[in-house]
Amino acid sequence: MDALTLDQVAVFLAVVEHGSFSAAARALSRAQSAVTYGVHKLEEQTGTALFDRAQYRPVLTEAGRALLPQARRVMEAVGSFRMQARGIAGGLEPEVGLAVTSFFPMPILAEALHAFHTRYPSVPTRIYVESLGGVPRLVETEVCSLGVAIARSATSEFIRRVPLVDVELVMVAAPEHPLAHLPGRLTPEVLREHVQLVLTDRSGPSGTRDFGVFGAHTWRLADLSAKHALLKAGLGFGGMPPHLVRDDLRDGTLVRLELTEWEGSDRRPSAPICLIYRTDKPLGPAANWMVGHLVEITHRHLPPA
Repeated sequence: MDALTLDQVAVFLAVVEHGSFSAAARALSRAQSAVTYGVHKLEEQTGTALFDRAQYRPVLTEAGRALLPQARRVMEAVGSFRMQARGIAGGLEPEVGLAVTSFFPMPILAEALHAFHTRYPSVPTRIYVESLGGVPRLVETEVCSLGVAIARSATSEFIRRVPLVDVELVMVAAPEHPLAHLPGRLTPEVLREHVQLVLTDRSGPSGTRDFGVFGAHTWRLADLSAKHALLKAGLGFGGMPPHLVRDDLRDGTLVRLELTEWEGSDRRPSAPICLIYRTDKPLGPAANWMVGHLVEITHRHLPPA
């Protein structure tokens, strides 16, 4: 197997694609004898016949059919390797790491990543979804070159913040929760009698930081999806980004709570979200393109107030 070459694999695939040794030879601009020899050497290296030559046109044997997907993956990997190497040689980053707060709408992120892959197919991406201070921590430690973070969690002097959108929080509870059955707006005194589910930040040196706490009794969670599940289970009340509970409010699996503390729209809590990156580490062309595109696409879907 030591003498197996990429050229032999390419010749094998050419015969499969074009249906005969002569057609493959024409497509590769080679003599038919060279193509036949290449397939013969590959069969020697694999220890099995890849084509049944008893018929007018070569037909894949059972072994040939089994090895065909592997051969295609090998050539695809080689093509990807060459493309990425050319991109790096031309100044593109070997990889773009992106940390994203769980408060950010994932459909917008997916659309941005699809456009990024179309424009920079040779640049792989590494995506981390974090809560609160987890995003700036990954950018500060250079695990990721870009972050989509809640602005108040990114306070380092080495971090630049590019505003994206303010996500206004909605206070919700399950329909069977006692708060869901009380009329009118709920006072802080009433809220303090019930458990509030609170997203907490336990990253880095910041310790435990809570945002938007009304209840005297709190259950702290570091994961937004876990908080969402516990809210739907009726284990407490809490604030959530609207895009994550829109379907629940429509279907009745969660209900919206109105608070006296939020009577004025300017008093309703929000999570300002921004793009962040280190000011002392220049972005590569792919990451720099992502900054501009993510700002544009976010403002298109969620216009800034």
